[in-house]
Amino acid sequence: MSAQFDINGFLIKSISIGASDVHLKADERPIIRKDGKIIKIDMPKLTEDDLINIINVMIPKTAKTRANSVFDLDFSYEIKGVSRFRVNLSHQLGKSALVIRNIPFVIKNIQELNLPISIEQFACLNNGIVLVTGPTGSGKSTTLASLIDYININYPKHIITIEDPIEFIFTSKKSIISQRQVEIDTPSFPDGVKYAMRQDPDVILIGEIRDRDTIVSALKASETGHLVFATLHTNDAIQTINRIVNMFDPQDRQYIRSQLAATLRGTISQKLVTHKTGEGRRPACEVLVATPTIKDFIIKDELDQIYTLVRKGSFNEMITMNMSLFKLFQDDIISEAEALDKSDNKNELKQMLRGVFHGTAGQKGVKNE
Repeated sequence: MSAQFDINGFLIKSISIGASDVHLKADERPIIRKDGKIIKIDMPKLTEDDLINIINVMIPKTAKTRANSVFDLDFSYEIKGVSRFRVNLSHQLGKSALVIRNIPFVIKNIQELNLPISIEQFACLNNGIVLVTGPTGSGKSTTLASLIDYININYPKHIITIEDPIEFIFTSKKSIISQRQVEIDTPSFPDGVKYAMRQDPDVILIGEIRDRDTIVSALKASETGHLVFATLHTNDAIQTINRIVNMFDPQDRQYIRSQLAATLRGTISQKLVTHKTGEGRRPACEVLVATPTIKDFIIKDELDQIYTLVRKGSFNEMITMNMSLFKLFQDDIISEAEALDKSDNKNELKQMLRGVFHGTAGQKGVKNE
């Protein structure tokens, strides 16, 4: 390109039309993601020089040296008065590529995000671990930010976040909040949790559980009287528990099951589904509350019984993903095709949609076709 690519102007324009992500690659046109869909922008292809100039504009001084010695790098960027961004720098075929996620300044509350009000119960706890799960781009960080800000508004606590990179910026309200970035303020997630426990915290947010050391640190913190929130890239509660347990050697797994059963307070698993109009998205959520019965199932490694228990009733305001999808369809928010596309148990959801399966939200009794 003859003129230098205006990255700030492009990001401002992308936000104005509702884009969640921007993809920039050498030898390709700029791409945005809006409502989950990839859209190629009718602009000239970017050159490697364009990418180098964009990186020089966006990358913080503290990361410039590392950018020359690593293959992938995450960092934050901010346009004052507009928004923050989470940036991933990578390389493909020897050329630079950027994926830029919009992180709004304003933290929406649980109602504004159309999340189940029942998840507020997790913000009222004093200890234990709460896991927010889902695929990349499903809104996990946004949900966590909402829960943290709920605590911040309502309780006088010390909240420490450990993130890579820092995404939402919190302003201390009734709580005080300390935000630490991996490789800038602390060497790693496990080290961040270890030292956070010496800083008089009530609540610890771990941006992502990526390895065994981090889950060990998280469980230890939750055992010692702290409330821990963390994210995992898993699709539901059962997969989440299995993922954690399988991080450990077989001889250690029973101990971890017992430790997890003792500390787990609940899981929120979510996906973003497209509105039937094609514009905008809403979260569909599975909410699991770790009742004594569910804790027993974890210890006994009878995880399939957990889903059966949640599906049978709405006590503790628990809900399965299919129940959430079914309710969104009932409320005329999403189409049947979208509900089925996002379901991991399509046969069950088809029965629910046909009216064969009952006991779901808003239904009573049994009906046979």
